[in-house]
Amino acid sequence: MVPNPRQLILKLLLAANHGELSARAAVASCGLFGIRENSVRVALVRLASAGLVEAAARGSYRLGPSAAGLAADVGTWRSAEQRVRAWRGGWVAVHVGNLGRSDRAALRARDRALLLLGLRELDRGLFLRPDNLVGGVANVRERLHTLGLQEDAAVFLASELDPARDTRARALWNGKALTRSYRQTRQQLDKWRQRAGRLDPEAAARESFLLGNDAIRQLVFDPLLPEPLVDISERSAFVAAVLEFDRAGRDIWSRLLQPLEAESQRSETHRRSLELS
Repeated sequence: MVPNPRQLILKLLLAANHGELSARAAVASCGLFGIRENSVRVALVRLASAGLVEAAARGSYRLGPSAAGLAADVGTWRSAEQRVRAWRGGWVAVHVGNLGRSDRAALRARDRALLLLGLRELDRGLFLRPDNLVGGVANVRERLHTLGLQEDAAVFLASELDPARDTRARALWNGKALTRSYRQTRQQLDKWRQRAGRLDPEAAARESFLLGNDAIRQLVFDPLLPEPLVDISERSAFVAAVLEFDRAGRDIWSRLLQPLEAESQRSETHRRSLELS
């Protein structure tokens, strides 16, 4: 499947060395997926207009202020295992029943924030997740607000649910399916790494991006549930596999793009020398 050029550029910037990507490298990277140069340049203009990217230097881009909050939160996937703690049975609760639903942009931001924090709807307007994240309710509240949840949403600790609601709360996630997905994705990543050396550089870059993107997305949206809701040993093994795959993918892309970035830098140095002469 051909990725959307705007999404592809943002993901490349998230993974870029020093957080910068030249237009030349963006064009070459998108070209691996059959995206034409004109489409890439149009995407860059639109991303800049939306504040999602900004110029870092002539012909080079970095993430803009509108992408900073989401990028910071998404970037925490590498420390997923360090963000969980033992669960004592309490729940982080978010009540949004008093919030409006007419502002579609606000509603999308709210839904995305709740999803990224692993919250699920128990009763109408009441979302829960196990209170097993480091920093507790205060940390969840801060992250939700950063991601776009309105400030007047109630975020609090809930405990001693009645037995029926406690049973329903524990069933909000399919723990067996999550555990199975950890195992399946880990095996897929490990199998690809074993054959990566036999691929040509462009095919290796393209495949590593697509597989890595799917695996990272799975981890970004993982609810980070505690035992006994999921098998945390399987999750730990999955996280380790994604980290190793990410390192391998970065090496592949670095070798592919390094000459392009070096050429862009030489061109910029030459342009400046002409301006000063």
